[in-house]
Amino acid sequence: MSMPTRPRRNFYGRLKGHNLKQSQKDYLDEDLSALSPGPVDWEANPSRTMLDPDAMFGGKPAWLEVGFGGGEHMVHQAATNPDVGIIGCEPYINGVAMLLGKIRRAGVENVKVHPGDVRDMFDVLPAESISKAFLLYPDPWPKTRHHRRRFVTEEHLVPLHGVLKPGAIFRVATDIEDYVRQTLEEVPRYGFEWLAERPEDWRKPWDDWISTRYEQKALREGRVPHYLTFRRI
Repeated sequence: MSMPTRPRRNFYGRLKGHNLKQSQKDYLDEDLSALSPGPVDWEANPSRTMLDPDAMFGGKPAWLEVGFGGGEHMVHQAATNPDVGIIGCEPYINGVAMLLGKIRRAGVENVKVHPGDVRDMFDVLPAESISKAFLLYPDPWPKTRHHRRRFVTEEHLVPLHGVLKPGAIFRVATDIEDYVRQTLEEVPRYGFEWLAERPEDWRKPWDDWISTRYEQKALREGRVPHYLTFRRI
């Protein structure tokens, strides 16, 4: 059997920021490998062998957070929902280090962490294996010529739809009005329905929401958060 051909994927975001603290380096050295969901990157898994979320979390429903930032929301959800498992994908290593520190302090055990591109994760997640997904304050790519880099495009939404179970919820939070526009235009094109019935449905945060540092920055700078809820058809 021939090996899968690696797709050409450009990555435009940051991989590393300021120098890590020694404690953060320790988290990466001591904790990250134990939280791996399994081989995801093409170098580690060139055959694209599928992961097994059921085995990963002992049969618990699996959720996915795309770009978890500093990890506040992911750890909050893991602590609040011990009956599920949460996979987080984040290529920005400083954010990964922050998440690992929060995991240590919270003592949550129902999480897996992929320090890389979610597109590689989509390759190795079985079809219809994820029960809920989160996209929270994604990189806005504000310039018009960069809008194709946003997550809410066909390149991401088609495989996301494929790994979500029918009826699964997909949450998007953003403070960028044009990102709201693109989300409402693009997401329904790829097998999702928007669940809002009244303005409060996108103006008020979800009942289990925890405000992240990105949201607090947006509020300080006068931008208005939007909370969009979709269901996978």
